[in-house]
Amino acid sequence: MTETYDIVISGGDLATHETSGAASIGVRDGRIAAIGDVDISAGAHHIDAQGLTILPGVIDTQVHFREPGLTHKEDLQSGSLAAVMGGVVGVFEMPNTKPPTTDAAALNDKVKAGHHRMHCDFAFYVGATPQNAATLPDLEKLEGVCGVKVFMGSSTGQLLVPDDESLGQVLKHITRRAAFHSEDEFRLRERRPLAQTGKVETHPIWRDDETAISSTRRLIALARKYNKQIHVLHITTAEEMKMLAENRDIASVEVTPQHLTLAAPDAYDRLGTFAQMNPPIRGEAHRAALWAALDAGIVDVIGSDHAPHTIEEKQETYPHSPAGLPGVQTLLPLMLHHHNAGKLSLQRLVDLTSYSAKRLFNLKDKGEVKVGAHADFTFVDLKRQETIKQEWLASRCGWSPFTDMKVNGWAVGTMIRGQRVMWEGELTAPSIGEVINFN
Repeated sequence: MTETYDIVISGGDLATHETSGAASIGVRDGRIAAIGDVDISAGAHHIDAQGLTILPGVIDTQVHFREPGLTHKEDLQSGSLAAVMGGVVGVFEMPNTKPPTTDAAALNDKVKAGHHRMHCDFAFYVGATPQNAATLPDLEKLEGVCGVKVFMGSSTGQLLVPDDESLGQVLKHITRRAAFHSEDEFRLRERRPLAQTGKVETHPIWRDDETAISSTRRLIALARKYNKQIHVLHITTAEEMKMLAENRDIASVEVTPQHLTLAAPDAYDRLGTFAQMNPPIRGEAHRAALWAALDAGIVDVIGSDHAPHTIEEKQETYPHSPAGLPGVQTLLPLMLHHHNAGKLSLQRLVDLTSYSAKRLFNLKDKGEVKVGAHADFTFVDLKRQETIKQEWLASRCGWSPFTDMKVNGWAVGTMIRGQRVMWEGELTAPSIGEVINFN
């Protein structure tokens, strides 16, 4: 009997973390049913991907969609719309909301709020506090939970685990890989007077290299003591990369497109407070070290740290202006641009944006192109030149630090579980977002 499919995708090049080449794909019941030489006539529908490269669906493992409590900046619906418009099929959303996501009721509320309201698939971090450490083993196993998030230094919101005793209690109890914002809160408090009013260029002086380095050193030592897996977010310094390279057995590493693309002092000169984020945009030497670590395989994933604030909030006088930049929609265009500039191979890009998320967080159905997996694909035109325009941005905050930047490489389609949800800049399906499952 001849195999039949709901959709046959043909004519494109399929890129994985290992190979790239021409391939047809058969999709049935939202999953990949065949890869290789698939007969077009066997599909009820056909997608001609001629001239396009098909990536495993991009997963952004760090976004802040601000719901509940801060929805004037963003919500689950608007943030996920920005995601699919940029080629992202799934997100891991952060807990520093108002109130914070620190218990089962709050997590359940988020899952319900996201189901078929978010445009992409989703999982949520549970926020660690000194008070909920003993409950974390149960919370991290709940449906739709990707893991525990720990803020060692203060940023947006009230979540904070600053001292070694509290941090040790969190590490003692967790069973899955946990994610960490690694800045030393005590050093931040000491150096707060160095943040000069009206001078955002002092942001990386206040939150200096040592604020990050000393925190990550402490974190690694405690993770080693408790023999736990840690995921260290948005690394910004050369010294941290050296430490993390020596502890690959327990530590995985994220960098952001912002830290790979922007550098001080230019970013602050051009963008002012619209370049303010935590940890800060640092100088060119640190940016070069991030790229060297990425090239050496030390960096595991690219996360956008999508952290929107309104234009009015960002226009407040530093240091009263909030830290955070939107980025979920521009993650892939920026990384495609860097690929075309020779900064990383297509296989490395795939590894950083999908496969490593599967490997590190034990995704059940996503992050890899294989028969039986979800039919999640990001269709890109590697040769297409575009300018990131204000009107293209879907985030509620309405701005990007990369507006008017010309990029080489563009996401033209987003498919989630066999449904095209974005094609050529247009939303082509209703919100179908569902929880991401983990092994």
